[in-house]
Amino acid sequence: MDRAEGQLTPETNEVLTDLKAAWPVMAPDERIESLKLLPEDEAEEFFLALTSREQAQLLVALPHLTRRAWLRLLPLDDAADVVQHASRGDRDALLALLDDVSLREVRALLAYAEDEAGGLMNPRFARLRPEMTVDEAILYLRRQAQQKDRPIYYCYVLDSEQKLKGVLSFRQLLTAPAAKRIEEVMITDVVTVAEDLDQEKIAPLFSAKNLVALPVLDGDGRMKGVVSAEDIVDVVQEEATEDIQKLAGVEALDAPYLQVSILEMVRKRAGWLAILFLGGTLTASAIGHFDHELSLWKVLMAYIPLIMSSGGNSGSQSATLVIRALALGELRLDDWWRVFKRELIGGLTLGLFLSCIGMLRVLLWQWLFGEYGDHFMRLAFTISFSVVGVVLFGSLVGSLLPFLLRLLKLDPATACSPFVATFCDVTGLMIYFGFCSLIYIPHVPSDLPP
Repeated sequence: MDRAEGQLTPETNEVLTDLKAAWPVMAPDERIESLKLLPEDEAEEFFLALTSREQAQLLVALPHLTRRAWLRLLPLDDAADVVQHASRGDRDALLALLDDVSLREVRALLAYAEDEAGGLMNPRFARLRPEMTVDEAILYLRRQAQQKDRPIYYCYVLDSEQKLKGVLSFRQLLTAPAAKRIEEVMITDVVTVAEDLDQEKIAPLFSAKNLVALPVLDGDGRMKGVVSAEDIVDVVQEEATEDIQKLAGVEALDAPYLQVSILEMVRKRAGWLAILFLGGTLTASAIGHFDHELSLWKVLMAYIPLIMSSGGNSGSQSATLVIRALALGELRLDDWWRVFKRELIGGLTLGLFLSCIGMLRVLLWQWLFGEYGDHFMRLAFTISFSVVGVVLFGSLVGSLLPFLLRLLKLDPATACSPFVATFCDVTGLMIYFGFCSLIYIPHVPSDLPP
């Protein structure tokens, strides 16, 4: 809020705290009644702090005059987001609340997809002409700044066709000689984004270039608006939330958890659960295929969970690391071979490390309880070789699957941990039973104590 918390009355502070905590579970009429308890300016600030979806839900329930006043509080790009989140039946009513100029600009923004640069940008920004002098530009901006609904970070120099020619920061403008022309002091090497660029690709530019705003251009080089760092904060949170949900094997939610209906939640979770369940049936089939061997050498069954978890865990680790690196731009498709070599060495090292633990476990139990008979070393080597195999395989699959999905133009986050784990479970069992057939079963009588 603009005012420091210490300037609010204790009663207002208490209401705000309670309202923030209870807001997600409150019904629309309860929210409106609660806002009436706040002073008008505090209620407006609280409204501005809500998400676009929450603002849309609230606006349609407000009285007409309040609805119009609060919608006009929003910057145009935020107003467009609110309209997009409203139901189809409410969109025209919300648009009718805007003045003619704002309505045209909001309709232009609505033509873009919500997750594109055009859908994020604010169409109002500080424009300068290259033939202006520095003095003229400062006087012009002083008048223009009073009409802006966002802070002005940069001044953009446009020609008569609205094509971007350069950019100036306020510091550069204020320190330049008063008689100099803008085209003489502007920076011509400008970082820009296309109007149809996906929002996920915009965020790294702010971080890499240390910018607070980026101009958005159409295909002909005309400037359409500005995406600010403030806009990208929400994008980063949204994309991170979506990726985390996908990593957990859940279709991305489009709203806060408590605002998603139970039926919608079930629908978004059921698909992946069904796929993972079918993958689990393959695990059951693999175990069933070796049912005869397991009935004769029951000691082998005890190590199935260890083998399965080793492969699944290593695959999930590799998938998560590579997905995040791809998202941050640290890896490109051309880097798959470098990742393969790293994971080959890393997976082998990790496998050898875990295999030593597995062997020590067998030797320790044999020394303490003598439960593996005279052939305990064969069992120890079977477990050790199997662990190396499944960890190495899991690491390679988990690291390369995101590259394959990116190549197919799919979201690498769909190579989620549950999927990798399930796939590695099945292949891990095959590797384990393969080593059992080579090292243990042919040489150990089936009548040994389990």
